[in-house]
Amino acid sequence: MDADRSVPFRRPTPQEVAAAAGRGLVDVIGPDLRVLFCGFNPGLYSAAVGEHFARRGSRFWPALHRSGFTDRELYPWERDELLRQGLGITSLSNRATARADELTAAELVAGVTGLAVKAERHRPRWVAILGVTAYRIAFVRPGAGLGPQPDRLGPARVWVLPNPSGLNAHFPLPALTAEFAALRREAQSG
Repeated sequence: MDADRSVPFRRPTPQEVAAAAGRGLVDVIGPDLRVLFCGFNPGLYSAAVGEHFARRGSRFWPALHRSGFTDRELYPWERDELLRQGLGITSLSNRATARADELTAAELVAGVTGLAVKAERHRPRWVAILGVTAYRIAFVRPGAGLGPQPDRLGPARVWVLPNPSGLNAHFPLPALTAEFAALRREAQSG
């Protein structure tokens, strides 16, 4: 992200980040989105500042831009601009944790019900689950891979993308961007 733009929030202290455990985030969602991106859950840093994918170095924003979803790299606090571009963000679980593996399988499975309600209400064309592991657990599809899935959430089709976490070493940024671009092409065509 460009260094010339000021961050609209103060960088949280380590104590503030730790205190964000269990806190949630407000969805970035609206009617008739092209794609509603759905992560596992907020990380502690994101919960501490109140923005999705807020940690400096998050690969979500560069992948979104480089794949052609946005004409420039957006900042986590640019919720209105994200919505203007027909994109939104939510999570399977809205409980912030230090690591996604702190979530239980039951939390992820229960999150599908809430996600289905959001999809029925807001009617995105696609729901993109950010992480094949989360998808396999939450949708009880142990053999699932990346790409389009047979599931629907309300009227929305489901697509699985790699988790954009920097801990996902299997997908460096160029590979992550290519996966995002495949969804963008499909979202534009129909």
